[in-house]
Amino acid sequence: MKALGTSATGMLAQQRNVDVIANNIANANTTGFKAGRAVFSDLVYQTMSREGEITSNAGTMTPVAMDIGLGVRSTGVMRLAEQGGLSETGNDLDLAIDGKGFFVVNRPDGTVAYTRAGNFGRSAEGEIVTHDGFQLDPGIVIPEGTREISISATGFVSAYVGNETEAEVLGQVTLATFVNEAGLKSIGDNLLLETEASGDPILGVAGDEGFGVMIQRYVEASNVDTVAQMTALIMAQRTYEMNSKTMTAADQMLQTANQIR
Repeated sequence: MKALGTSATGMLAQQRNVDVIANNIANANTTGFKAGRAVFSDLVYQTMSREGEITSNAGTMTPVAMDIGLGVRSTGVMRLAEQGGLSETGNDLDLAIDGKGFFVVNRPDGTVAYTRAGNFGRSAEGEIVTHDGFQLDPGIVIPEGTREISISATGFVSAYVGNETEAEVLGQVTLATFVNEAGLKSIGDNLLLETEASGDPILGVAGDEGFGVMIQRYVEASNVDTVAQMTALIMAQRTYEMNSKTMTAADQMLQTANQIR
């Protein structure tokens, strides 16, 4: 009886599904977080009889095959690219990207990462950094005595220093896009890494074709829809229960067969 193994694969798949949903709900308030969706595919089929087999001397044939599926498996987690809502913070160094693109971040080990979380701050050296202290690329240093910072929709960072009435342009924030954003690898800390699946980064600046624009003093909220996630959680739980009942029924049938004398 294949039902025991088949229902076990269904329970394992729904366990993975609940893991993904739980992570989404846990990050409902994480800046720039993108919800994931578990992806499944059916397993191989065992062919008991093929379509077109001769069933009589008159040449009649079976119209359909008898293929018995062996269950389901998890094939991946699809990251949903839908943009989250924009939340006003009032912080001069907070940035939201309205449209496509990722901020480019230099990690301490020399590698480059990408993020949608624009809640930036200033390091002890005046550099614009992420909440974990990773430098925004290209490096932009805020001078001492800066009383106000202005960031344009195209990413130009300007500072009013001391009593100066003219703003000093410090640099321009770079953005990156990818052919397959879903192929980026999540490593935590709101950071993503390029992979062979994502393709190489396409660098540009805000406002260019294919890139969004920047909005100062705002951050992008998580795109998690908590109502949809709770609905998905209930469906996953019920599906897990049904697979469990299938396993119980198969076990009872085997027990009954074993008791026949």
